[in-house]
Amino acid sequence: MEATSPAGSARPQPHAQGAAGESASLLLRIKSKLFTWNILKTIALGQMLSLCICGTAITSQYLAERYKVNTPMLQSFINYCLLFLIYTVMLAFQSGSDNLLNILKKKWWKYILLGLADVEANYLIVRAYQYTTLTSVQLLDCFGIPVLMALSWFILYARYRVIHFIAVAVCLLGVGTMVGADILAGREDNSGSDVLIGDILVLLGASLYAVSNVCEEYIVKKLSRQEFLGMVGLFGTIISGIQLLIVEYKDIASIHWDWKIALLFVAFALCMFCLYSFMPLVIKVTSATSVNLGILTADLYSLFFGLFLFGYKFSGLYILSFTVIMVGFILYCSTPTRTAEPFESSMPPVTSIGIDNLGLKLEENLQEAHSAVL
Repeated sequence: MEATSPAGSARPQPHAQGAAGESASLLLRIKSKLFTWNILKTIALGQMLSLCICGTAITSQYLAERYKVNTPMLQSFINYCLLFLIYTVMLAFQSGSDNLLNILKKKWWKYILLGLADVEANYLIVRAYQYTTLTSVQLLDCFGIPVLMALSWFILYARYRVIHFIAVAVCLLGVGTMVGADILAGREDNSGSDVLIGDILVLLGASLYAVSNVCEEYIVKKLSRQEFLGMVGLFGTIISGIQLLIVEYKDIASIHWDWKIALLFVAFALCMFCLYSFMPLVIKVTSATSVNLGILTADLYSLFFGLFLFGYKFSGLYILSFTVIMVGFILYCSTPTRTAEPFESSMPPVTSIGIDNLGLKLEENLQEAHSAVL
């Protein structure tokens, strides 16, 4: 009679093999869900926008700290002029219903409101720094994200899943970590002259940003990118030009111009122009909400550059904050939202499918079809 082999007694049980197989399958599914080409592309595009915002922040800070130049409306006016010279002129040479005159005849008052929201959103956030603290601006500026989600729900008929709310909460946790790092690093160096007024300005500015972004997503997905940029360029130039003469003419007159100041203005205008030009492209394949989550890292890029340019103190919490925000952003992009169009809609014909993370949705459908074939 043969003895039982020790190797045989150590053979793994079937349920253990099944558990290991399920774990491996789960990891593969998570990897295929979170690290697809479309998600990586979305991350790259979002961080490109963040770098554009970082460029505007650094040039503005240089103008304010080194040359005592505080003219946010003038800087915005130059950007709107560039948009006007390129995109509004393009609309003027379009034919048919896309022509500038036809658009103005039908929707002139809507684009005036959009231009007003965009101009004042930029102005209110910058003006808030004079009254409240850096921490308040960074935290309250995130108020625009839930406002944006609510507007998308009612205006764009976006329908979110639980993972999207979790992702937003994770991103906001990352912002809170960044603010904590600022306080520990000593960047909270003033309490503001009137905190309540400053906080109200931030909330108003964030809400107007949300309105502008929702309108941008609607126009880009239903109409065209050129129409949005052309109309914003036209009415943004007019509105910011009038406001410029009212609130900043003394500040502009006191500027001692030289080539360095002029170069900083040009750099700011180019960064802002790139931001406005590229953001509709990113929104078209994702959504305004996902873009706003992605650009939460802009402040961190500014901090990293500030370590070398302005002598900021480094904190490991900045790295943690960046990681948390990116995790939340990837979670949000990992699952597409669905669009619940009403049965009878007065919207113009759809020229681009209004689905958040469109590329991801197409990829998900292809994977499902492949699984069905197998």
